[in-house]
Amino acid sequence: MSLAEHSPGLPTTVARLDHTVVYAADRQLSAEFLATVLGLKVGAPFGPFLPVDLGNGVTLDYYEKSDEPIQPQHYAFLVPEEQFDAMIARLEALGVTYYADPRHTEPGRVNDLFGGRGAYFDDPDGHNMEIMTRPYARP
Repeated sequence: MSLAEHSPGLPTTVARLDHTVVYAADRQLSAEFLATVLGLKVGAPFGPFLPVDLGNGVTLDYYEKSDEPIQPQHYAFLVPEEQFDAMIARLEALGVTYYADPRHTEPGRVNDLFGGRGAYFDDPDGHNMEIMTRPYARP
C-alpha cells in the first residue's frame, strides 16, 4: 500500500513542510513568546512537544532541551501586511528590540525588501526570528 492510499487527502505531487521542532530551554516561555508576537495561540501539549500552529498547515513543535546549549536557528514568517504594525507593537510592548537586518545592526528599524516590510528579532533562546510581508524574490 502506498502512502497516498494509506493517508487519503495527502498531497502527492509536491513535498511540503508539515512541522519542525524548535529547541527551547523553556518550551512554554518560547512558544508563548512567538504566539504572542504573531497573534496566535499555543496548542495543547503533544507528548514532549508544545505546538504553535501557523495556520498554513505547518506547526512549530517546541521541545524543551536542557542538557546542552540551544543552537540558534533562523525562522522566517510571511505575515499579512495589515498585521505587521501590530506585531511590531507587540515586540515593543515586550521590550524586544527588532532590527531591519539579519545581523542586527539596524535596531528599531524595519526593512522594505521586495516591496514589503520586514524585521528581525531574537526569541528567548536566541533564535533569529523574521517577520516579512512579502516573500523573497528568488532568481
